[in-house]
Amino acid sequence: RLSGQEQEINNLKQRKIVVDEENAHLKNEFSNLNQKFKDKSQELKDTEECAQKKEEQNRLVIKNLEEENKGLNTRCADLLNDLEKLRKQEAQWKIEISGTDAKIKNLETDLTEARKQMKELHSKCSNLSSQLAVKQEELSQKDYDMARARQ
Repeated sequence: RLSGQEQEINNLKQRKIVVDEENAHLKNEFSNLNQKFKDKSQELKDTEECAQKKEEQNRLVIKNLEEENKGLNTRCADLLNDLEKLRKQEAQWKIEISGTDAKIKNLETDLTEARKQMKELHSKCSNLSSQLAVKQEELSQKDYDMARARQ
């Protein structure tokens, strides 16, 4: 019986050695896992800080873009107003040009009529000049005839 108990004690010692080795191995593994956990926690913390910085940068970029967009919208509205003014001015100029074109056409018609009248007057003037020349010739002839008759 004693021998059986000694054998059982030896078995238990052997089991204790194996359990102690396994326990040491598990402690080592736990330590490694704990270190990995700390590393991953630090990595997560760094990533969160980086994400927070990026988020803040994105907010600033969005704010700047919104301000720039506001400025561009204002500029666009101003340009649209200017375009509308220019369109109105163009319409006014077209009306003025149309009126001026009508005046020019009337003046051209008047000029054509005046040229026609001038040709007619020139023709009359030429006829009258011819008649005057004939009358002067007749008068000269009559003067000559009278001067001869007086002699």
